[in-house]
Amino acid sequence: MSATYQFIQGKLPVFVSMPHNGIELPEAVRVDMTASARKLVDTDWYLDRIYQFAREMGCYLINPVYSRYLIDLNRDPHGRSLYPGADTTELCPTSQFDGQPVYLPEKLPSPDEILFRQQKYWQPYHTKIEQTLKVIKQRFGYALLFEAHSIKSEVPRFFEGQLADFNFGSFNSLSCSKALTELIDGWNPQGYSKVVNGRFKGGYITRHYGKPQANIDSLQLELSQATYMNEKEMNYNEEKARQVIIVIKDLFNRIQKVSQELIKSC
Repeated sequence: MSATYQFIQGKLPVFVSMPHNGIELPEAVRVDMTASARKLVDTDWYLDRIYQFAREMGCYLINPVYSRYLIDLNRDPHGRSLYPGADTTELCPTSQFDGQPVYLPEKLPSPDEILFRQQKYWQPYHTKIEQTLKVIKQRFGYALLFEAHSIKSEVPRFFEGQLADFNFGSFNSLSCSKALTELIDGWNPQGYSKVVNGRFKGGYITRHYGKPQANIDSLQLELSQATYMNEKEMNYNEEKARQVIIVIKDLFNRIQKVSQELIKSC
């Protein structure tokens, strides 16, 4: 456990990152936030519970301590938009997904504060990702970074209607090898809807670290929270979660088989 993230050593060439699962806030930042923002409603809730099976399988895992409202670990550090022309949130978000402000009037983080947060919270997470991918590749010849995310099933600010249950992003297949792309395209999550490279094409982490030409794949899954939560109450639904975990575990078993084939071809 570091000061800003939890890291789990693995034994497989699969590394699971959950950059929006953190729920802590420094008190000096919390007091500058609105009452609604302090509820952290845009958290990728309970993903550490959903992906507990991955830990048991032997995947590497990294999970941040702090909330995305402090700094978004899945944004470009220079503030470049992932979706030019589309609405999105910043490196240090100033608005929530419903458009409400994160900060009280005149309490927005200054450029110096943003730089401080980048150095203290953003950089250590990314340094650990980079170091771990290097270790995995040295060990196996191949590494897969699996970006685990979740989101409300309906967020009108960013998209119309209801999201699919499984939303995969691989930067239009640029962050994934042909073998992994074919697996995701052909995989059927029985009982659930799926889309690949739709509204979500993968965030900064997926796009930055996915280098299939160097035997490093990166794939993002944005899981609808309707698949494992009571969304209105924002709590964990054990029965829903149990069912969707079975499906995600099936995907990971298939990913592991593809990984072994890729390792053989390295």
